[in-house]
Amino acid sequence: MGEPLLITNANLITGFSAIPNSGIYVNENGWIEDVFKMSRLSTKNFPDNTETYDAEGSTVTPGLIDTHIHGCGGYGTEDMTASSILGMSETLVKHGVTSFLPTIYPDGEECIFRSEDAILKAMGKEEGAKVLGINVEGPFISPKRPGALPASSISPVDIDYFDRIIEHGKGHVVCMTVAPELKHMHALALRAVTEGVVLLAGHTDSSYENMIEGMQCGILHSTHFFNAMSRLHHRNPGAVGAILINPHMACEVIADGVHVHPELVKLLVNLKPAGNIVLITDSLKPTEQKEGPLTANGVEVVLSDEGAFVSREDESLLNGSALTLNKALYNMQKWGVEPDVSVQMATANPARIYGFNSIGSLIPGKKGDICVFNSSFEPKAVFVDGQRRL
Repeated sequence: MGEPLLITNANLITGFSAIPNSGIYVNENGWIEDVFKMSRLSTKNFPDNTETYDAEGSTVTPGLIDTHIHGCGGYGTEDMTASSILGMSETLVKHGVTSFLPTIYPDGEECIFRSEDAILKAMGKEEGAKVLGINVEGPFISPKRPGALPASSISPVDIDYFDRIIEHGKGHVVCMTVAPELKHMHALALRAVTEGVVLLAGHTDSSYENMIEGMQCGILHSTHFFNAMSRLHHRNPGAVGAILINPHMACEVIADGVHVHPELVKLLVNLKPAGNIVLITDSLKPTEQKEGPLTANGVEVVLSDEGAFVSREDESLLNGSALTLNKALYNMQKWGVEPDVSVQMATANPARIYGFNSIGSLIPGKKGDICVFNSSFEPKAVFVDGQRRL
């Protein structure tokens, strides 16, 4: 328990709509109790110990939710330590992220287990963003589309292996990236449904028909859209075409302007229901790192002029993202996407898709995870469960 929180003079983006000149009240237990227009403030009564924050007309949003992130601030899941997960937590909250899914590279079964152990040990000890669970990127993916994932870790579909990963995660594995075209994927998808694990199509060489079959057995989300998947062709729409064409298929997108061209992001927003687009960072360990050598998965990297990490040995090789989620919101704003729409993609959408029912929007009955942003989406204040963290 902490002190109640009252935020006044806010231009609220609730996760579904915009409400200018509003206030929001969070009770001592960290739950949103009231959202109201400032014209009604004089009719309200709050406890004497309520902390008041005057937003002075700033944009106030739900806390951002990064559901696909490998590292930041010099900390990463590849370190396989609870201290690194907690370091990610403290770095992320400085960028408006109040909840995240640490994402594991599938570098062999032992490494997956050690990474899961680290995440589990960190849960409940966070002093910044909250750890929501575990995201496993692989290992049942296409060897033709490994991207930056280690080819040696790719595995054919193996239900026993899947069960071991889920069991070791002690009920906290939230999602897994798979290639729908792999043999026995139908059985794996049905198994995932019984375990409550969301499957995403990614690192896939699927045909359009493969993707439709995957959708029919419950694969309705997709990993970093456009990247590491079969391309759109007029005689075979592939994975990209299937995701664009089918409105029920959700997708992640890395809005850094490097992984996906801004015009394609705008096309996606025009074609896909806004509720089925999820902004992610897919950021690597050296993102926002202030000093020391920059490494990602044991490889030395440099930050390119375009703003992504590339291999020091071969700067034509794109290793991954240096994006933060608040910068993704700013980029979307620059590209002409309305802030209430892009904020939905970083808050309410991932909360709905993954079943995080207590977060993602600023309405009564939700947790008091709240960000105050300036016009460039730089955080001015961040609250987690109603308690100030920035």
